[in-house]
Amino acid sequence: MLNNILSAVNDWMYTYLLLFLLVGTGIYFTIRTRFVQLRLLKESFHVLKEKAGEENGKKQVSSFQALMISTASRVGTGNIAGIATAIAAGGAGAVFWMWLMAVIGGASAFIESTLAQVYKVKDKEEFRGGPSYYMEKALGKRWLGILFSVLLIICFAYGFNGLQSFNMSSSLEYYIPGYSDTVYPMLVGLILAVGTAFVIFGGVHRIGFITSVLVPIMAGAYLLIGLYTVITNITELPKVFSMIFSQAFDFKAFAGGMAGSAVVIGIKRGLFSNEAGMGSAPNASASASVSHPAKQGMVQVLSVFIDTLLICSATAMMLLLSGVQGESGVLDGIPFVQKAISANVGNWGIHFITLSIFAFAFSSLIGNYYYAESNILFIKNNKKLLFIFRITCLLAVFFGAQADFSMMWNIADITMGCMATVNILVILVLGNTAMKVLKDYEKQKKEGKNPVFKAKDVGIENTESGKVSRY
Repeated sequence: MLNNILSAVNDWMYTYLLLFLLVGTGIYFTIRTRFVQLRLLKESFHVLKEKAGEENGKKQVSSFQALMISTASRVGTGNIAGIATAIAAGGAGAVFWMWLMAVIGGASAFIESTLAQVYKVKDKEEFRGGPSYYMEKALGKRWLGILFSVLLIICFAYGFNGLQSFNMSSSLEYYIPGYSDTVYPMLVGLILAVGTAFVIFGGVHRIGFITSVLVPIMAGAYLLIGLYTVITNITELPKVFSMIFSQAFDFKAFAGGMAGSAVVIGIKRGLFSNEAGMGSAPNASASASVSHPAKQGMVQVLSVFIDTLLICSATAMMLLLSGVQGESGVLDGIPFVQKAISANVGNWGIHFITLSIFAFAFSSLIGNYYYAESNILFIKNNKKLLFIFRITCLLAVFFGAQADFSMMWNIADITMGCMATVNILVILVLGNTAMKVLKDYEKQKKEGKNPVFKAKDVGIENTESGKVSRY
C-alpha cells in the first residue's frame, strides 16, 4: 500500500514537474552562459592542476579532491544498476535523454557550484557550504536553508545510502541461492556499516584522500571493460546507436503513458546519476580552496560529464551490445548487468561487476555522507548531534542491505525530486550573481591574469569568499 502511494507521487513529480523544471533551467543557463559547460571545458582541466594551500600547517582540500568527493557521490550504483533499470523500463531511448540531461545540466552544475564557492564559510581550517548556505546568506532565508538541509539529509544519508547498501548486498544474489532469505544480507550490512564508520569518523581529509584514490582507479577499470566491449562488438555499434535514437523519439510510446516513457525514465535516472541542479555537488564544491569561484564551477561540469557521458555510457554499451533483453520487474538492476557482462566477456565479468558495485557504492556512501554532514553542521554545529547523526547514518547502511528494492528507489527518487525543486528555484533567483562571477573570471583571463575573486569588485555582499582564502 505505502509503496503504491510512493510510486504514484514519484510518477507525478517527474512527469509533470521536474521534467519541465530540469530541462527548462538547463536550457536557460546554457543560453545565458553561452554554453559555459562546453566553451570553458578545456580551461577546467587546467584548474584541476592547481594545488591547495595550507592553513595553520594543515593542507586544505584541493580542487581535484573536491571533484573526487562529488564524483564519488555521482559515480555509484546509479551508473550500473540505475542504467540497467532505465533501459529495462524505458528501452534504449532512455540513454539519449540521460546524455541530453548531462550536456544541458552541465550549465546548472556550473551555476550552483559557483554560488557555493561564493557563499562558503570557514570552519576552523576547512571550508564548507552549499545551497543551504547561499539560501541563508544571499537570500536571507535561513528557514529555507534548513528545509533544504533536511531534504538533503533524508535523501542522501538515508535514501541514497540505503539504496547503495541494498545494491551492494543484492550483487551477491548470483553467488548465494535464496540470498534474501539467509543471514548474509545482515552480515553484509554490518560489514558495510563498520567500513563506513572508519571513514566518516576520520573527517573530511580522510574522505578526500580515500575518494581521490578509489574513484580514479575504479572508474578507469570500469571504462576499460566498456571500451573492450565496444571494440569487440564494433560492427554492432551502428545498430545500437540507431536503436537509441529511434526509441528516444518513439512518440507512440509516449501515448502509452509519459511516466513509463524513455523521456521520463531517462531524465529521472540521469538526475539520479549526475545530480546536476539537484543541489548536492555544491556541498563538495564549497570545500575546495581555489582563487576564484568560477574555477570550481567549471570543475564540477567535468564531474557531470565523467559520470554520464563516460561511466553511464559504458554501462549502456555493455547492456545494449550483449543481446540480453532486460525487462522491468523481471530482469533489471544488478542481475541484468551481471547477465549482460557475462554474455560480453564470459563469467569472469560477473565477478568484475560485483567488485565494481562494491567499489562504486562504497565511494558513494562516503561522498553522500559528506554532503549530509555539511548540512547537519548548517542546522546546528554540535558535537553530540553530529555523533548521533553518524550513528543513524550507519543504521541506514545496515538496514539498507536488507531493504525492499522498489521502495528504496521510490524513497530516493521522491526526496531527490523535492531537493532538486527547491534548489532549482533558488539558483534561478540567484543566477545574476553567478553570471557576475563568470564575467569577472573571463575579464581577468582576457587581461592575462590568474583570476582572483574579490567580492567588492563584483558588487556581491554577505560573503566570506576572498577574505579567508590564501589568495
